[in-house]
Parts: sequence; structure tokens; C-alpha cells
Amino acid sequence: MNRTTQQTLLACAAVSMLSLPAVLNAAETPPAQPNIVVFLVDDMGVMDTSLPFLTDESGKPKRYPLNDYYRTPNMERLAERGIRFNNFYAMSVCSPTRISIMTGQNAARHHTTNWINPDKDNRGPFGPPQWNWTGLKKNDVTLPGLLRGAGYQTIHVGKAHFGPREYEGAEPMNLGFDINVAGCSIGAPASYYGMKNYGNGQKQRAGNAVPGLEKYHGTEIFLSEALTIEAKARLSEAVEAKKPFYLYFAHYAVHAPFNSDPRFAAHYADSDKPAEAQAFATLIEGMDKSLGDVLDHLDALGVADNTLIFFLGDNGSDAPISKDPHIVACAAPLRGKKGAHYEGGMRVPFIAAWARADGSNPHQKRLPIVAGAIQSQQAAVMDLFPTILALTGTKAPAGYVVDGSRLDTLLTGKPDATRAEVFLMHYPHSPHRSEYFTCYRSGQWKVIYHYFPSEASENSHYQLYNLADDPFESTNLAASKPDRLRQMMQGLIAGMESHNAVYPVDKEDGKTPLKPILP
Repeated sequence: MNRTTQQTLLACAAVSMLSLPAVLNAAETPPAQPNIVVFLVDDMGVMDTSLPFLTDESGKPKRYPLNDYYRTPNMERLAERGIRFNNFYAMSVCSPTRISIMTGQNAARHHTTNWINPDKDNRGPFGPPQWNWTGLKKNDVTLPGLLRGAGYQTIHVGKAHFGPREYEGAEPMNLGFDINVAGCSIGAPASYYGMKNYGNGQKQRAGNAVPGLEKYHGTEIFLSEALTIEAKARLSEAVEAKKPFYLYFAHYAVHAPFNSDPRFAAHYADSDKPAEAQAFATLIEGMDKSLGDVLDHLDALGVADNTLIFFLGDNGSDAPISKDPHIVACAAPLRGKKGAHYEGGMRVPFIAAWARADGSNPHQKRLPIVAGAIQSQQAAVMDLFPTILALTGTKAPAGYVVDGSRLDTLLTGKPDATRAEVFLMHYPHSPHRSEYFTCYRSGQWKVIYHYFPSEASENSHYQLYNLADDPFESTNLAASKPDRLRQMMQGLIAGMESHNAVYPVDKEDGKTPLKPILP
């Protein structure tokens, strides 16, 4: 059986329980609540796309060489229907971001400040002993849990990485999801290849085998495609049941291993990039095809105008263009990459759009998203939680602390003068390209505090940048702007205290918390 035939049979099997007329009839009456899709891409930075997010001095999108290397026509398609943000922040590694989306809290508050190793506490030699290595628990407040209580069908497809292997957070259905497809404790797949059973039964990286996709084993169906087929089937079931849905579709792509997706390999074969970089580009294009397939399926189901899509990455790029994290390469012209304290490690793509524009739709009247626009005001992953709750008429429990702010005004393309222009990124761990640092951005200024100064931190506790004048962080102003540095450090320290943050420990006694100090 050839690959095309396999794909056709599996796609048909996935939706065989529903006839198209039945699905369309189910969607004739708009639900009282809008549908929500969070489309999350692993390790995708703001430059890993043909869609330019950075802008010139007049605010117009500006293309850079990486934009001409990648192919993401469906991201472009989604951006034409909605708005993209060019100052959207995530934590610099994955689990902290994912738990922030689930809880609406900054990692400094929920204390999962590092990626979660499925089998051991990976705090690092001097990381905080009390950091939240075990991740989310059954009784935690979560976005899908609240939406399920409000009548939503809550669907998880893809990478979870909310807790270690033997803990509650390893199973998304413990955390508010009605359905879980392929989500568990792992942060990366053993293999993207169906012919290798996505790592099941393989000796190499056996602990990273992707679960729950047995019907695709032995086929030539790439992991991104298998997950897309499953996501479409779950959407069909929700529409047939006449329930509003929350789909959290978290691709394992584009995380290592950099297995080349054969569907797109020819597009990059003539480039001057190394083989791993070409493979990474195929993962990007396969993810983008998945986005297009989901958009097409929502149209076919007749629910596109009732469905709001949030597209984003979970941390900065890990594209294997350069092995040196301090060389401007994989996120060029931004500095740094995944795990780093520079913008290339924290800035991610973000697009919000109704899947199909319809000015008469009551949900779109409540939240009119401007089409084809770029929003330059700061926002962050914690903001999804309050935005989605407000749109769906769902409330968090009384007294629950939400660090995010609603995106409603920003989604209309206007500035929001009520928003605090600050972002706190805390990574009290080692090693992950950078180590033991806290970043604080306030307006155009950004300060980086290093708990243990090293060559990577220019042998100082402090780095200070004016991102308006120096968006690529080339000139450290810590020495030349002492008053501004002190002001920014006061904001950083206050932010850490208000979040009840945990700190690295002293290298000498291994116990005393090391809090940031003023210059």
C-alpha cells in the first residue's frame, strides 16, 4: 500500500462515524458560546516563518532572510484574517509556558520555572529546591477545567508536558480535558515517523515514545499529519454532539529530533543550509499544513465563523542553524535562541483570528478582530486565560490570582492604555544555553539579572537594553545608565516578591536563597 492510499484510508476512517450532511446540520444554529482553538507549536520562534512579524520604523512588516527561507502559507492566510503580535512573550523553555497557558499565571508564581524532566528533578546544581517539578495537579485551576464546567467539550491533541511520568500532571484528562490524544509526560517525540511507530518498541529514546497512535504504526504517515487527522475527527465529534469545543492542539513539531518530513524535503534540498536545518524547515512546513487542514475542516463543518483561533509558539527558536546560542543565527536578526535571556529566546509568533470573518456573527460582534493588522504592544502567554474566560462567559474561582490581562482591545488593533507594559521571565536553573537569570521588561527597557555572572552575562550581574533604540540587544547600557538600571532592578525585585518567586541557592552552603540585589 503506498503512502497516499494509507493517508486517504486513515483520513476517511477518522471521520467515518459522521456524514457531512449530519455535521452541517449540527452546526446550523450558532452555539451560545464560541469555539476556541489554541494551536501551539513547540520550539517555534518569531523568525521561523515566511510571515514577517518584525517591523520597520514606520510599523510596516519587514522581511529578513529567514522569512524567505521558510514556507508557511497558512500562517499568512490566518494573519490575513486576523492580527499578529510582534512583541508577544513566552517563557524561554516549554513547560513553564504550557502551564502559564493553562493557569493564567506567570511561571514565577506557579513555580514550574524549568522544563519538566519526566523522570527526575532537573533543578540544576543550584536551582531552587522548592521549584514545582511535579507540575499541575488534579485539583489545580486550569483553563480546560473551567471551560468543561461551562459546558465545553475539552480536547487535548499532541504534546502535554504538564507533569512527570508518575504524577497526575502526566495525564491531561486529570487536568480538565475530556479527551486526550497522544499527550503524556514527554517533551519531545522519539521519532516523527510512523514506520518507526513514533518510537514505540524502539531502543533509542524509548522513554520518549508517543502514546496512543497505534493505528498509524507501520505507516508512512508523519506524526504531524497523524495528529491532524485525530484533531479533525475530535472536532467532528464535538460538532455532531452540538457542544462548543475547546481544542488545545499542541504539536510535537518543531522540537528535536529533526526528522525530515518527506512531503516537503524537496523544497529545501537546494538551499545552503545544513541537513538538520533543512529538516527543521520541513517540520515548520508540515506544522503549517496542519494549520491549513484545521482551517479547511472548520469550514467544512460549518463552524468557522464561530471559532476563534490563537496560534503561538511556546518559546524561542531552536532551529539548528548554529550550535552557538550566542551567535545571531537561528532567530536573526534577534539575538539568542530557546533557553536564552535574549529576545530570540522569549519572543514568539502570535496570531489571533476568527477562522472565517462574519460581521453579523454575534461572537464576532462581541470581539471584533481587525484583519491583516500588526499589534506592537506587549502581551504574553498568560493573557490567553483571562481573554478566553471573558469571551466564553466563564469565571475563575473567587480569590484565584490571574497574572494575565485580557487582550480584547489589542485584538481590535488599538493600543490599550490600561495595560501594564511589563513582562517578567524567571529561570533559576542550569544548564539551558543561559542559566540562573531573571528578565524584566518595562516599556522599551529590558534588564537581565544574572545570579552567577559568567562569560554569557558579560561577567556582570546586570545587562540593560533599550529595545526601542537597540531591538537586537547589541549594546549593554548597564554601566552607562546607572539610574535607569537601578529603576529597572527595583521593578524586577518588586515583581519577584509580588509573585512569591523561588530563587537559586548559594553555591557555598547550597541552602540560602539568592535574591536579586540592587546595583
